[in-house]
Amino acid sequence: MKPILVFQTDFTYKEGAVSSMYGVVKSVDRELEIFDSTHEIPNYDIWSASYRLFQPFIFWPKGTIFVSVCDPGVGTPRRASIAKTKNGYYVVTPDNGTLTHVKAKYGIEKIVEIDIDRHRLKGYGTENISVFHGRDVFGYCAAKLASGQVAFEDFGNEYPVEEIVTFDLLEPKQSDDAIEGVAEIIDPNFGNLWSNVPISWLEQWQGKQVQVSVINQEQETIFNESIPLNLTFGEVAKGQLTIYQNEYGNAAIAVNQGSLINQYAIEYGPHVKIIFRGE
Repeated sequence: MKPILVFQTDFTYKEGAVSSMYGVVKSVDRELEIFDSTHEIPNYDIWSASYRLFQPFIFWPKGTIFVSVCDPGVGTPRRASIAKTKNGYYVVTPDNGTLTHVKAKYGIEKIVEIDIDRHRLKGYGTENISVFHGRDVFGYCAAKLASGQVAFEDFGNEYPVEEIVTFDLLEPKQSDDAIEGVAEIIDPNFGNLWSNVPISWLEQWQGKQVQVSVINQEQETIFNESIPLNLTFGEVAKGQLTIYQNEYGNAAIAVNQGSLINQYAIEYGPHVKIIFRGE
């Protein structure tokens, strides 16, 4: 069976960019299956692209080819790449930080830089267009790889895994009086904030109040509230704050049936800290 293609971008569906990428794939091979992960990554937010790439990764069959296009440096000398992960997947993406979480969580076995002079869409008047590599390079090369028309090693030169561009990933840590991690990402539909702190580290405070502080990159405390730690949202009144376990087993905070990020203007990212202290 040919590999599945899973796409994510910051393009949205407001115009025809996503459709153009899928048209290219089907023009290469009508049999290829295409699925969406998300096209709602915040504009130019490579950190979010890295997390959203990792988020569903292992739930797809081995051999799946992920295409991630959040590329504010499109047309610049940043590398266009195809990565082969240690757990049996491929990622076609600009090497601009998007591979951070996948590299850290699953490992990357090999990576090649796409030779875009040889491997890009041609014959549609697109040869000199530098602003849409999602269509002309990444979608096209993913289709060529999935269809078996071009082997992984033949897209370009391999380069050291150590040269992959990544964000710093701060690991959670415990001290005598606090647990500290990163306010890693938001759940944009429900307005919740996810940390990278395992919920098991907070179990000592189950059913109790926990002081939660969020500190931004400028070392400003932008959130500081006393919040109960609960197993379900059913234990919390509507509109009340709660700490809960997210789908990856980490501590998250929410307003039950409300939006924490709207109510408190919460920030997130690799340099936004979250600190839990038992009361």
